Amino acid sequence: MVGAVIYVRVSTKEQTENLSLPTQLRACEDYCRRQGYEILERFHEEGESAKTTDRSQLQNLLTFCRLNKGRVHFVVVFNLTRFARDKYDHFALRSHLQSLGISLRSATEPIDDTSTGKLMEGVLAAFAQFDNDCRSDRTRAGMKAALELGRWVFLAPIGYLNAPRAMGKSLMPDPERAPLVRRAFEEYATGHFTKQQLLKQSKAWGLTNRRGCPLTSQAIGVLLRNQLYAGIVDVTEYGVRGKRGDFEALISEDLFFRVQAVLSGRVPSTTPQQRAHPDFPLRAFVRCESCSRGLTGSWSKGRREYYAYYHCRPGCRAVNVTKAKLEGLFADELALLQPTPGYMRLLKESVLQIWKARKVAVRDELATAERAAKAIQEKLDRLDEAFLFEPSIDIETYDRHAEKLREELTLARIDRHSGQLDELDVEGILAFAERLLPRAADLWIQASLEQRQRFQQLFFPDGISFDGNGFVGTRVTAPAFSYLRTIGGGNERVVDQTGIEPVTS
Repeated sequence: MVGAVIYVRVSTKEQTENLSLPTQLRACEDYCRRQGYEILERFHEEGESAKTTDRSQLQNLLTFCRLNKGRVHFVVVFNLTRFARDKYDHFALRSHLQSLGISLRSATEPIDDTSTGKLMEGVLAAFAQFDNDCRSDRTRAGMKAALELGRWVFLAPIGYLNAPRAMGKSLMPDPERAPLVRRAFEEYATGHFTKQQLLKQSKAWGLTNRRGCPLTSQAIGVLLRNQLYAGIVDVTEYGVRGKRGDFEALISEDLFFRVQAVLSGRVPSTTPQQRAHPDFPLRAFVRCESCSRGLTGSWSKGRREYYAYYHCRPGCRAVNVTKAKLEGLFADELALLQPTPGYMRLLKESVLQIWKARKVAVRDELATAERAAKAIQEKLDRLDEAFLFEPSIDIETYDRHAEKLREELTLARIDRHSGQLDELDVEGILAFAERLLPRAADLWIQASLEQRQRFQQLFFPDGISFDGNGFVGTRVTAPAFSYLRTIGGGNERVVDQTGIEPVTS
């Protein structure tokens, strides 16, 4: 007897098109009966695309044929589209079967090993790919049309769920993850976190991906740059840019562009450089007065126990001081940062004065940024009109200019929100002066490593020098006080820092 195996395949959609598995199987069995083939095995592929050869039952079929070489003479399919939709995959599979001495047969198409049958097989394989390509084109066109209407047609990002069609929206907030995604944007917009610190915080909050795993460093970066959370559908590969989504935004556009301003470095970050060793918070922050390099820290073993020291790096022996002494001296310096009588009153008056002036400046900056963004949008609209309604430019020229204008528009929006961040920074000056300054030493002693480093950077962003016996030149250089000196680069002196210097003997 001539042996044959049957391979039938169906996708969910095709089950409604008279290509169900029982229909295919019955036709293949009738064909084998007419041809006198003995059916050795039947392989049913359910819900698998023919665009790829990585199909479970197809792989099982090939394994069966290899293990039963000599017994299997034919592979019978309902038609060639059930076997493969890509002509290259078709002939690769065909060649593999031929190497095993097996021929391909279709229950509904006239193919065989004759020259005419091979020609027909080639034509049918090409038409199978053509049909598949047409379906892909229709699918892509449908997806683009949906995206143009603001419908999200892909898998929902973290924080969203794909919504049922009955809701009339493409996405809906994930009740568990949406608040955490919103919180991640709000925290990062403050400028107080690096991406790695935000990643650590998100893990503590319980933010996970769909598999329940914590986010990776790459995932948190992608999340922060995803305009979808602001309700903006932007998919460049489909030519869809800046469409308003049909779903609820998790964050405002203002918040999104504030985050972009921080990511792009247009807003100075207040995050201290991490000096990771928890035992030595002043490492690299305190400099050697002799060689100007940052001190390092280490533990030295004594006869009975270990002792912690700050010391200069190899090549310089100017500083070698115990951890307790150096940190005690630094706490003493902070304790001396007490406002002199009358300073706080002067500071408040000065802040109010600068606040009024800054509000005017910020308002002017925002108006300038708004005008710039509006001008760029008008150019983009004219470019679209020239391409769509007055075909005076080709697609290459359009793409080149459109991409450049969209980039300029994004940067203009970021600049606008950078100005808003500056305004928010001014609001914190009074709270800083009244609450932090008198308690600086106590707060530093009680704080965690990260909080200590924030204090250090806040008061002395350029570091501080130590000569082996005491600190040198410890005048406060905090940005908050430097900011009070001038408005917009002018020379108007508002508050002198005298009065908040450490008192020296």
